Amino acid sequence: MCCLITILVFIGPRATALIWALTDQARWNATFDNLILPCMGILFLPWTVLAYVLLAPGGVEGLEWALLIFAFLIDIGSTGGGAAGNRKRISNWRERD
Repeated sequence: MCCLITILVFIGPRATALIWALTDQARWNATFDNLILPCMGILFLPWTVLAYVLLAPGGVEGLEWALLIFAFLIDIGSTGGGAAGNRKRISNWRERD
């Protein structure tokens, strides 16, 4: 069950972004000028890209920046949290030997 939740957390926003990009191409074209930036964003910062596509065509102003920063922190936390957990597991494993 834990593996299924982990897979959904990591693949879920990327799959959502890809499906949204295929179904609403006009919004994505209005948000991004080229194809490289959204592809890199979907790979490395999927929540930030989703928030930016949601907010950018009308312009990002005011409290919308808070939503964008929150999405960025979720992306960084999901990447950094996994690294911190792995570091702790490795140190516990070394202590057992």
